[in-house]
Amino acid sequence: MSAPNSDYDPVQVTPLDPDQVARMVSDALAAFAAAGDLDALKEARLAHTGDRSPLALANREIGALPPAARKEVGQRVGAARRDVAAALAARQIALEAERDERVLVEEAVDVTLPWDRAPQGARHPLTTIQERVADVFVAMGWEVAEGPEVEAEWLNFDALNIGPDHPARTMQDTFFVENEDSGLVLRTHTSPVQARSMLTRTPPIYVICPGRTFRTDELDATHTPVFSQVEGLAIDEGLTMAHLKGTLDHFASSMFGAGITTRLRPSYFPFTEPSAEMDLQCFVCRGASVGDPDNPCRTCGSEGWIEWGGCGMVNPRVLVACGVDPARYTGFAFGMGLERTLMFRHGIADMHDMVEGDVRFAAAFGMEI
Repeated sequence: MSAPNSDYDPVQVTPLDPDQVARMVSDALAAFAAAGDLDALKEARLAHTGDRSPLALANREIGALPPAARKEVGQRVGAARRDVAAALAARQIALEAERDERVLVEEAVDVTLPWDRAPQGARHPLTTIQERVADVFVAMGWEVAEGPEVEAEWLNFDALNIGPDHPARTMQDTFFVENEDSGLVLRTHTSPVQARSMLTRTPPIYVICPGRTFRTDELDATHTPVFSQVEGLAIDEGLTMAHLKGTLDHFASSMFGAGITTRLRPSYFPFTEPSAEMDLQCFVCRGASVGDPDNPCRTCGSEGWIEWGGCGMVNPRVLVACGVDPARYTGFAFGMGLERTLMFRHGIADMHDMVEGDVRFAAAFGMEI
């Protein structure tokens, strides 16, 4: 049996060599000094004081030494670890002080500002423009009519002379409730409210019908599957296209300012005959950009006119379906998109702004009532 190694020289153990221990301390102090923020200092701390750091591994070697050699080496390594810990603490204090000074500057709060003021709210501009349109027609003696958004297929299509084979009745354009045989749809326009008005009222009838409508469109800059319309219906004795034109001219001037010019272009709608598309003279260039390549207009594409909506005289078939005598009464109807009106009126370029719910968009319009 061999005797204890009383002649063991700890200098021969490399991690315990005085020069090696001093190098470990020097490396640690240099790493701490180079740390520019607390995150970098944390990485340096783990590298030089953690369980796998050089000094920690050297400290483990002490246990393998004979008792006579442990005291000297232990004092050497212990002193080194204390020096490293002291340098780490000093650098920690310095970096925390720098951080606190920076936060005081970057996150400064003016304590003299009023603290008891709630931010001013805003109404959605579609709501306010719908009410503004209603006010225009109420001032002319018309009534505001409303109807359900889930509508009977007969009122949405058949009563309006839109036959079973019409493309609008397919799943490509219409949201059917449950299936196509259910007889219920999400209304594709507010025209069913006009049909309901004719079925429940006695002429003369003058109603404006604002509300949400639904079609299977993709959401993009100019389209949305849920959009708002305003439609008007007038049923009385002796009404003509002249009355329709005068009404729409007044409506246009109320929305876009006095002096706006309108025109009617022949078109086709199942529920009106004759039918027309209503255009507005471009309210940006006033038609001056037509034929002038040096001054193009982005609003109208240098065409001078912007399409606003459809209109026409109520088709006699619609009058008959809704119980109105076409031999005695005539009528006119029109419909415009409120989003389109809002985009024209306020220069809004993207439909996403109206539907994404960003309060900053509505805040620009304030609390107009």
